[in-house]
Amino acid sequence: MNDHGVTQFKPNTTVAAIVHHQGKFLLVEERENGNTVFNQPAGHLEANENLVAAANRELQEETGLTGEPAYASGIYYFHRSELNLYFLRFCFVYELSNLTHLDSTKEDNKWPVCQPQDSDIIACHWFTLEEIKAIKNQLRSPMVLECIEDYLAGHKISLSMLKTNL
Repeated sequence: MNDHGVTQFKPNTTVAAIVHHQGKFLLVEERENGNTVFNQPAGHLEANENLVAAANRELQEETGLTGEPAYASGIYYFHRSELNLYFLRFCFVYELSNLTHLDSTKEDNKWPVCQPQDSDIIACHWFTLEEIKAIKNQLRSPMVLECIEDYLAGHKISLSMLKTNL
C-alpha cells in the first residue's frame, strides 16, 4: 500500500463568483452553523472537476444563473482559526453579458433573476461596496470583501493560466 500523501497537508479548495452589475455585487444569504451570513456564490471543488467547472456549478446551484467566467481575479489562502481549517480560494469574474436568466421585464437594468437550488441559500441580494462594508461582520469570511476589492482594483488572471489534466 502506498502512503504517499496520506499525512500531507490538504487545504480545502474552494471557488467563488464575482458578479457585478451597475455598481452592485451579487451576494447570497445563507445559513452556516445556525447563523445567517453573506457570501459570493461559492463552494468546494469536487473530485474530477476543474476549477472553472466548479465555479460554474456553484454559481448555478446557489443562484440559478449560468455562464462562463471572463477571468479570475485572485487566489486566496485563508486560515479560519475558530474551525482550524485552511482554504485555498479561486475567485472568478462573471460578466453580466455572459449570464443567462436575465429579467426581461426591467427595460433599463436587465438584472439577473436568481433562483437558488441549494437549500442552504436563503436569498440573493445586490449590494454596493458601501453596503457590503456595512455588513462586514456578517460576511462568511474576510475573503468576500477582499475578492471584491481586488476585482475593483482591476486584478485579472487569464483563464488560460489555469491548467488541468482532467
